Amino acid sequence: MIVKNSITAFVAGSGLALAVAGGLQLASSPAFATEGYFQYGFGARQKALAGAGVADGRDATTASLNPAGLVNAPVELQISGTLFSPLRGFTGSGAVGFTPDADDESHSNYFVVPNLAFTYRDHGLPFVDVIGVTVYGNGGMNTDYPARAGSAFCGFIPNSPGTGPLCFGKTGVNLQQAFLSVAFAKTLLPGLSVGVAPILARQQMEIEGLQGFAGNSIDPAHVTNQGTDVSWGGGVRAGLEWAVARNFRVGVAGNSRIWMHEFENYRGIFAEQGDFDIPASLQAGVAFDAAPNLTVLADYKHIWYGSIASIANPSTNLTQLGSDNGPGFGWKDIDIVKLGVEWRQSRDLTLRAGYAYNTSPLQSRDVLFNIIAPAVVQHHITGGFEYRWNKDLSLELAAAYVPEGTLSGPESTSPAHTIELDMHQWEATFGVKYLFGEPPVALK
Repeated sequence: MIVKNSITAFVAGSGLALAVAGGLQLASSPAFATEGYFQYGFGARQKALAGAGVADGRDATTASLNPAGLVNAPVELQISGTLFSPLRGFTGSGAVGFTPDADDESHSNYFVVPNLAFTYRDHGLPFVDVIGVTVYGNGGMNTDYPARAGSAFCGFIPNSPGTGPLCFGKTGVNLQQAFLSVAFAKTLLPGLSVGVAPILARQQMEIEGLQGFAGNSIDPAHVTNQGTDVSWGGGVRAGLEWAVARNFRVGVAGNSRIWMHEFENYRGIFAEQGDFDIPASLQAGVAFDAAPNLTVLADYKHIWYGSIASIANPSTNLTQLGSDNGPGFGWKDIDIVKLGVEWRQSRDLTLRAGYAYNTSPLQSRDVLFNIIAPAVVQHHITGGFEYRWNKDLSLELAAAYVPEGTLSGPESTSPAHTIELDMHQWEATFGVKYLFGEPPVALK
């Protein structure tokens, strides 16, 4: 009977998650995440802590960070939504270039990104203590430049309307990534847990306004303006959490490379004929209980953007777009440091704050390509709280401010013309947490 009830509950939770997964791309809008194109955290708790907490799992959202931490989570459902505003653009100056000699700001500045997490404690299966289902958007990027007056250089390009930042009218990219993951966690020894989570990934891409690059492509008909293309793939996340001492824990978790089907509609722009896999990442950290109700977190994260040719190949490569060594965005691997503090002020109120810093994935030589992907922000200042409304229902709030980042470099087609990319961001996350029958887990 225990096993039957366990399976029934898990199937019900999975059905809810799958329903959300099916509608995630419709419910959410594209966003430009802040660690390259990754989100810095998932759900209200991680958002408030700047994404720190790989060694301190406490709720259902930990499955998207370190599935081993699920052994500390109660049976619960969490739903949250983030209102995200990335304000981005570029400025051209100097000699006449491909891009206009003016400020140009991207439109579409407000997005909603949903998140769902569900946990169930299955006491009827010997090899699993906790099962978690998560649906989340790992990242994405979006730019939407209007068809303003273009550079004087546009007059020398055949069939150019003479408008937009790259001479062919409205220009931008719309990349969305959504993930469904089922996590399994087990306590091996007192204080030592492991977890694994297979991942199903879906991403979609739309590109406009890059006709000026079609002449240097292995497939000019599949460079731009081909509508929305969808790609499916999969990978795995795994982790460990270990209580080294009563008030000190360490954790490590990583995502494998997520192997995706090629973007067939854009095989003429991305290296390796449309390949756009999602890079692997690794996060390790510590959690220290400075007091029974006060936890300090410190994490380090690495993302291997440099392993994906379509992202990492220099834009200055003297080969055709879409070829194996074709020009890309020139992104390199990034390192991230995350700090967080959580104060459980009372049984009903928890306060959180965080800060994160990441190295930049961009290099000055690649500013022209990265007009459509200006990932130049590096600092993240966050905070939030959780309020327990009653014994079953809690409300969560998180907010973040991402100060302006900039990067300047020469335009590759006209080195005397300078491009400066700029972006700053803010976001607010509201979440609801509902407990199913079990009381919250005792404080660590």
